[in-house]
Amino acid sequence: MKIKIFFILLVFVANSLLADDHLADKEYFKVCADPYMLPMSNEKGEGFENKIAELLASKLGLKIKYEYFPQRIGFIRNTLRAESNGIGYKCDIVMNVPSSFELADTTEPYYTTSYALVYAKGRNLDSVTDPSLLLDAAKASKEKIKIGLSDIGAAQLWVFKHGLMSYMSPYQGQPGDPKANPSKILIDEIVAGNIDATIVMGQSAGYWAKQYKDKADLVVLPLKDDPENNIRLTFSFSMAVRYREKPWKATIDKLIKENKTEIENILIDYNIPLVK
Repeated sequence: MKIKIFFILLVFVANSLLADDHLADKEYFKVCADPYMLPMSNEKGEGFENKIAELLASKLGLKIKYEYFPQRIGFIRNTLRAESNGIGYKCDIVMNVPSSFELADTTEPYYTTSYALVYAKGRNLDSVTDPSLLLDAAKASKEKIKIGLSDIGAAQLWVFKHGLMSYMSPYQGQPGDPKANPSKILIDEIVAGNIDATIVMGQSAGYWAKQYKDKADLVVLPLKDDPENNIRLTFSFSMAVRYREKPWKATIDKLIKENKTEIENILIDYNIPLVK
């Protein structure tokens, strides 16, 4: 009798794990997102995370619902891990995290991009057709070149290794105002002529270059990893769910695989430089 009961339970568990319809919520596709951080997401639903979330929600036949919180310290604690009045969780998925993210369980990567050098064409750096030429252009310029750079991230190491530290102008990587977008601030500074170049992640570099095409002709040059100097500049990105929710993760992985082309087209529409 005990063996029979054990066998029935084993079959039940196995079928549960193999099922395709495991949903964190039966009515809503509940997304954890930043309300101010384009091109990723915002409250108006204008980011690529919003568009991909809408795609996946439609495939699951669910309505979409957001839990917004600035994506900085405490983001996961206040969104993905936060309970909603003791009944379930406030949200069930983060649409865009580094694939090496440790605070949640990550899906298979769905795109890869890199840091990119950005400058305005027609000013001081037109000779830079490859990021490695930036130092030569800076030395040859009659005016002092200013490279605006966040005070956090791998871009600083690249600038240091390429002998460009004397041209650097530091900017806050995480301003006190959660509505302030650090990468957009740097791009805005180029458009305004306050700096000549910057290095930001590909998502922001490509998106803002497209958005500002009527204000400035922004050149976007992706950077490559430098294994010799142990500088990593290329990163893959995944979606994130809570640990221990393997069936939900499997459902999302399946959706990513089945909708790979549509997801990639959204990223291309946002002008994100993709690394194959």
